Parts: sequence; structure tokens; C-alpha cells
Amino acid sequence: MKIAVIGQSLFGQEVYCQLRKEGHEVVGVFTIPDKDGKADPLGLAAEKDGVPVFKFPRWRARGQALPEVVAKYQALGAELNVLPFCSQFIPMEVINAPRHGSIIYHPSLLPRHRGASAINWTLIHGDKKGGFSIFWADDGLDTGDLLLQKECEVLPDDTVSTLYNRFLFPEGIKGMVQAVRLIAEGTAPRLPQPEEGATYEGIQKKETAKINWDQPAEAIHNWIRGNDKVPGAWTEACGQKLTFFNSTLNTSGLVAEGEALPIPGAHRPGLVTKAGLILFGNDDRMLLVKNIQLEDGKMMPASQFFRGSASSALELTEAELATAEAIRSSWMRILPNIPEVEDSTDFFKSGAASVDVVRLVEEVKELCDGLELENEDVYMATTFGDFIQLLVRKLRGEDEDSECVINYVERTVNKLTLQMPYQLFIGGEFVDAEGSKTYDTINPTDGSVICQVSLAQVSDVDKAVAAAKEAFENGLWGKINARDRGRLLYKLADLMEQHQEELATIEALDAGAVYTLALKTHVGMSIQTFRYFAGWCDKIQGATIPINQARPNRNLTLTKKEPVGVCGIIIPWNYPLMMLSWKTAACLAAGNTVVIKPAQVTPLTALKFAELTLKAGIPKGVVNILPGSGSPVGQRLADHPDVRKIGFTGSTEVGKHIMKSCALSNVKKVSLELGGKSPLIIFSDCDLNKAVQMGMSSVFFNKGENCIAAGRLFVEDSIHDQFVQKVVEEVGKMKIGNPLDRDTNHGPQNHEAHLRKLVEYCQRGVKEGATLVCGGNQVARPGFFFQPTVFTDVEDHMYIAKEESFGPIMIISRFADGDMDAVISRANATEFGLASGVFTRDINKALYVSDKLQAGTVFVNTYNKTDVAAPFGGFKQSGFGKDLGEAALNEYLRVKTVTFEY
Repeated sequence: MKIAVIGQSLFGQEVYCQLRKEGHEVVGVFTIPDKDGKADPLGLAAEKDGVPVFKFPRWRARGQALPEVVAKYQALGAELNVLPFCSQFIPMEVINAPRHGSIIYHPSLLPRHRGASAINWTLIHGDKKGGFSIFWADDGLDTGDLLLQKECEVLPDDTVSTLYNRFLFPEGIKGMVQAVRLIAEGTAPRLPQPEEGATYEGIQKKETAKINWDQPAEAIHNWIRGNDKVPGAWTEACGQKLTFFNSTLNTSGLVAEGEALPIPGAHRPGLVTKAGLILFGNDDRMLLVKNIQLEDGKMMPASQFFRGSASSALELTEAELATAEAIRSSWMRILPNIPEVEDSTDFFKSGAASVDVVRLVEEVKELCDGLELENEDVYMATTFGDFIQLLVRKLRGEDEDSECVINYVERTVNKLTLQMPYQLFIGGEFVDAEGSKTYDTINPTDGSVICQVSLAQVSDVDKAVAAAKEAFENGLWGKINARDRGRLLYKLADLMEQHQEELATIEALDAGAVYTLALKTHVGMSIQTFRYFAGWCDKIQGATIPINQARPNRNLTLTKKEPVGVCGIIIPWNYPLMMLSWKTAACLAAGNTVVIKPAQVTPLTALKFAELTLKAGIPKGVVNILPGSGSPVGQRLADHPDVRKIGFTGSTEVGKHIMKSCALSNVKKVSLELGGKSPLIIFSDCDLNKAVQMGMSSVFFNKGENCIAAGRLFVEDSIHDQFVQKVVEEVGKMKIGNPLDRDTNHGPQNHEAHLRKLVEYCQRGVKEGATLVCGGNQVARPGFFFQPTVFTDVEDHMYIAKEESFGPIMIISRFADGDMDAVISRANATEFGLASGVFTRDINKALYVSDKLQAGTVFVNTYNKTDVAAPFGGFKQSGFGKDLGEAALNEYLRVKTVTFEY
């Protein structure tokens, strides 16, 4: 068909381009005159294609069509007028001229919201459904017969921009093309608009956008978002007009505490908080506004309202001055009507529109080595001078928002001055717990108090989850490239390496870990884990899948792997930093945000880790850490409706409870690494010296506080006595002492309650008839030291044969020579299945036994050999899901299937 396109804007340009792609002949384009020397995008595209372009300032005068304008239009011979977005009044002589008439796009579900500002009024009225209509033009105001309508859900925090960009723009273009196709096919309907439910509202202007405070919070929120960004809802406060943007009713976890902002007519004063400006409706419900524009046009985060502008201007280096000149040239290109760009030049007052914001952001990205600005940054710094200051701060990594005050406990230990944060870490800040509650964390070496640590409450969990959700849904973390995310994790690993001696010392102080082991394993493997998963960030891929074609059309099906959202991670006390790293590294690599609950008795390396995330530039809210009791804090994480995944390491009993809570709350994803009673089978054909060495390590490594520790050794009868003799000799050589001493290889148990359980465990073993060969008691010295212990003659029915000690207690049972299947059966006769091991020189035997053992990990002629690339996790009641390796990523991802037809 021969089509005349009458309209303007990017929307009009896209409709024009798509109609040409469909094969229609656009005989002419009618758009608005150039503004401030800038042509409208629709006109620019048509001129480039050689299509006649007309820029009439008006089509009629004194209610009559201008003959010369109508004549130029009629000379084109259009068969259909398409009005994708038109702000001019088009006379009926033009509307009715084509054979097929005229069709118009309107951004509401007619007959609702006829007239101008339809998107604004959709939001102001709190409509749950929005959409657009394409109708046949008549002489009424948006009253013509309907041709096509499409609707969408209006989200609670939608603004005019988000609703337009998400649905009305992309789907509206498709709708206009579809409408023209129906007309060409002769199947386009003409459905009279019903008058029932019809509304008409006038154009929204700045003078009419003042907020009425005598209404509920939801109505105030709808008014603010319905005027965001244009014309902007405003109120009078502090002697000037303040315009509010970026409103939300999602105030979960917010506490109504902050600096009061009196607002005339408001039900209660506003509160300036770290999250933004809290406002109240006449129903006492809260809403949160995140950005404020001052009367002089300056935009700022609402949280900084009382701070004023930046304290001092940065002095630019030569390289930064060169960058500033390159950006100045960019402004000149975008603002051709401005003879010279000075520091006081205002981007928007000089004629820039929203499309120019996108262009500026992209040009900055090209000029500044990929620096990603948000559109909001341009609105926050509208003058050239302010914009350059903002840009340079970001290039230097000195963004004001990243500043954080950290309170430390200082200790001089291990020839180091330790600086240990002790407060909760929420939203990128170290803060006290609700009610300033604290508890003592104890040094297991001597039982002394290291320091007082903030004790998280349920309300703190809500705040942390809210911060993590905000960071995931609206923050920079979800917008940066996967490769940039990996770069941040590499930087975090580098910082952990720079602080490895400090971290290892804190592990020794707070968890009783032997320093040399902490340096290699607790901290060393943590660093390796973050480096490993940093490399995965840009390699998380979906797939294309061949499916049955919908003939005669074709189909394309693909899968995308997406982060699940806010994750809760609950870690144990035996490897405080390493267990945190195993789960958190995979979680962050997948693009999630996280709330971490370290064990109550070992919080300090987790809080030091929090400090390092700030130094690495991990955005605020991505990582949150809550030391506290498992019962209220862990339970709230499992129950919280905004948490989408729980990763837990701990006891089977607690794991079952968490799994139930995850199911009952919101069916959240869960992975569990639970208890173990790992069997180690030692055959007579083994390398005995190596079996003794590895057998010792399998039990006494990390003081036996090791989830995969060999809970029971099965030794073939012919070498049993010799094996026991050698083990006892080796135990006698172990040095028990201060974990910071370099020659110590056995430090204190983690905490006093655990020490008491080990004493009771051994007493029960003796009572049931097992032979206590050595150890079995607390060491007679200050602190929580327990003797390395060996039991023999342990029968299958005994308590110590079935239950995990989680301590330095070796449980040895005999098995008859050559009775391989019987010992495998005994090894598998447990509800646990975390790890296992076998020692033999016979490769056939090793393969057979490893096939038969029911455990997530089988070690052959070694033990404790875990690696960041190898998946780790249990069978049966030792849990499900994996840490480490590529498999761990799947615990923090969801798979989306997308199918196209073409």
C-alpha cells in the first residue's frame, strides 16, 4: 500500500522503518519542525531514505484546514494514513482523504484514558492492566472504532518510562505493523468503542502535578510514579519546590528512623534515611522515594538531601582533562544549537531529550574504556561541570556512595595488628543490630573473650534481604556484563590473597585453626575458589534445541541460564571462611545477591571478608553478613518470601527442618551438605605406610572438625594390629598446642560445648565395650583442647560406629581377610553418604569398591583431596546439591526456555 506516515519521535521512526520492511511504499512523511536545530528522528530516517518529508508548523488556522498544506498532502496519493505518535491536530480533509482512511496509536486501553497523558493517568489511577489501542480516526477525541488492542500487567513500581519501554514502545510498533497488515489483507475490524467506562483526563503539566497529601500511601505513590519523569510530582518543603522520582511501596525491612523533613500538608514529616526519603500517607503506610530534584533543576539521591552537594571539586590530571575535552566534544555533537559548552551548560535546558541521554551514556562508554553509566547519572549531574566531576569519580573508583565507616576491634597477634570489623554488614555498611544487641565471641585457645559482636535479630534479616533484593533487581550488579562481574571476583580474590596472613590469623584466633593449615586450606582454598568461579562468569551458557516445526512456519527454541535472585547461605563453624567461599563464589558468579549467616561462634573472618568486598568494588547490597543465632536468623532466611535459594552446611537434623521451611514458605530452591559417617576401607595389599599417613589425616585433619572425616576405618584383619600400632606411634608424635605456633599440628576444638560432646562420646564408646587405645579426655590446660583418640574393637551396633563425632576420634573395626563384599555392605550400612575411601594396590578392587560405595566422593589411595574444580556433595541423608566445580553453578541458576516462531 501507499502510506503517509504522520507523526514524530523514535516510535514514529521505528513504525516507519518496519512498514518499509513489510514492503509498503511510504509516499511521504509529515513530522514536526526542527527544534533547537535538531530534526525529529522520524524525519531524519525518511530523509536518509529519500522519502519526501514535510515539516508543517500547523495544518490549519482558525479551525480551517490550510489549502496549501492539504494540496501538498493530496499530491502524494496515499491510500492509508498511519499516525504512530502525533502531537498536531490533523484536519478531517486529510484524515478522510485516503481510500482506507487513517489509523492512530493511543497508549491506553480505550475508552479508558482518552486524551493526552494517557500513560500518566493509567498509573495515577492505579490501573492493574495497561496497554494500547489502534483505532480508526474520526472527528472525535480518541473515539473512533477500534481496530486492535493489546494489554499488559502494570507492575507496582512502573513509571511512565518503564511501562513505555517494557511494553508500549516495542509491542506498539508491532501492533501498528500488524494493523496495517490486516488492512492490506482486508480483514481489519471496526469495533465501536463502548461508552461504558470511558474516561477523559487532561494533559499533565507541572502546575497540576502538585501532590495531595490527604490520601493513602498507595495513591501518593501512584501520583508520583504517574508523573515520573514528566512533568514530575512536586511539593513544597524547606522553602522550595521539591520534585520526587523513583517511588516504591516496597518498604520491607525499612525502619522509620531518619532525619525529619517537614512537608506542609503531609500526614507526617518525611524521613531522610540511607535508603531514601520515607513518606507517609494518611493511612500511616510508608512509601519510599529514591531521587529528589531541587528547584534549580539539580537531581540528587534522596538519601543525600541534607548533605548538599559534593564538598570539593576534584583536581583533574592531564589524562582526565583530555577525557573531559573529549566529553565536551560529545556534548557539542548532541547539542548543536549551543555555540560553546561551558561548565555551567545544562544538558536538558540546552535542548537534550531522553534519547540524547541514551546517546551520551553510549558515547561515554566508548570514550572511557567501557565505563557503564546509568541514565540516572545524567539526570543527577545535568551541568557539564557536575557531569565531569561525577565521571572522574567513577573512573577513579571514588564514587561518594562507596565510602563506608568501619569500626574495628584491634588486636596485636602473630606479629600482626589485626583490624576486625564486628558489626552486621547490610547494604554495604557496617551497622549495629536491632536494639544494639551483642554477644561475646571466644578464643578457644584460652577461653578468653576476643570481642563483642553484633547479634542479628529477625528485623535485621528483613533489612538485609531488602538490600539484597534491591541490589539484584535495580542495582548495578544485575546490569554489568558477566565478564565485568568476573573481574570484580578476581579482584576480590587478589585482596583475599593480600590479606591471607591476617585472615589465617583470625581463623586461628576465632576458630582454633592451626595457623599453617589455615593459611594453606582455610584461606588458600578460599582464594582458589573465588578465582575459579570468577573464570566461570562469562561462560554460563544456554543451548539451542531442535524441536518439531510448526509447519509451514519454523521454530527456534533456546535456553537461558539466569540467576535465581536473593540467596541465603548458612555456614558452619569448622571452616568459617572456606565454607563461605565454596558457596558464595558460585552464588555471585551466577549473578545472584546473598545474605550470609556465619556460625555464631566463628563470625570474624566473614566480617573481614565483608570489608574486602567493599575494597573490591562489589556493589552495595550484593553481599550482606549477619552473625547471630541460627534459630531466629537462619529460620527467618528459610522462611523469607523474597529469598529464592538456601545453601546450608550443618547437621542433618537442622537440614531437614530448613528443607521443610523452604517448602512451606515459597518452595525456594535448597542445597544441603549435612552430616557424615564416612567409611575408609584399608585392604591388606595397600601401601601400609601411606595408609597410616592418610588414615591419620582422614581423622585428625583440622582437629577432626571436618565434614568428610573418616568416621569409621575398616582394616583387613591381617594388617589390623600393625596398622593400630603405627597409628598410636604417630599420635604420640603429634604436638598439641597454641594454633599460632608453627610446630603445632593439633589445636583446640572450636568451642566448649563441642568439647563436652566429645568427652561424652568417648565415655559412651567405653561403656558399650569398645577398646580405648589412647586419648579420650580433655587436655589438662586452659582452652578447649581434646586428646587425639583411637578406639578399636568397635562393633557395628555401637553408638560410636554409627554416629559422627566431628572430632579427633579414630574408630577402627576389623573385617575378615578377603571378605570384600561384606565390608562394602558394612560401610554402606549408614544413612549418611558424604565421602568414603579405599586403600589397595589392586586397581580392579579399587574400581569395584568405588563403584559400590554409596557416597558423593570416593578417595582411592588418598584422602581429603578436594579441589575447586571437582564437585562436592553427599548422598542419602548427607544431603543433595553440589559445592565446587561447574555443577555448583547449577545450584544458583534457573533455566528458562524461549521458543520463537517465524
